[in-house]
Amino acid sequence: MSSGQIKALFLDLGGVFLTNGWDRHARMLSAERFGLDFTELNERHRIIFDAYESGKMSLQEYVDLLVFYEPRPFSPDEYMAFMYEQSEAYQDMIALVTELKQRYQLRTIAVNNEGRELNEYRISQFGLKSFIDVFASSCFVKTRKPDKDIYQIALDLAQVKPEEVAYLDDRKVFIEAAERLGINGVHHQSIDNTRERLAQLGLVAAAQ
Repeated sequence: MSSGQIKALFLDLGGVFLTNGWDRHARMLSAERFGLDFTELNERHRIIFDAYESGKMSLQEYVDLLVFYEPRPFSPDEYMAFMYEQSEAYQDMIALVTELKQRYQLRTIAVNNEGRELNEYRISQFGLKSFIDVFASSCFVKTRKPDKDIYQIALDLAQVKPEEVAYLDDRKVFIEAAERLGINGVHHQSIDNTRERLAQLGLVAAAQ
């Protein structure tokens, strides 16, 4: 079955299909768990995280600069294990997009900002390759949202025009950046509002 205009879905991951694996809340929990100064931790994160998400720094290097710039009573492996544990899946959203992909024969491209090790863990742990064809993740393509290059790379990989794409993201500013290129934005706030917006674009799920 064809959806008409829409031929591909661009998909953010954190906040849509998965929890934000390493957001402010998770960092705050890590500070509590490991007895760290959260203000200092968060400031160091702000300075260095772009390089990690852009694939220009390994997770080990990021953690060394974030936490292990001085001796700690715990190991980097313990801290990184805690980071991995913060991820959970939103199965209802995975089911919705899996259904729409199959029903309308859509190409699906992940367009997300994430560091390599966390990204690869989440892809494997939650079986994301079962419904996502290609991962144009920031760590792989070396550019981050809202840089227009990441959206253009995704368009090139999907071989579609901007108007043939519906792009799901929970951050409105990233939607606005994509819309400047002519991509149809779907600001994800809940599964119900996303289902409704996709239906407006011609992608109607079986169960309404």
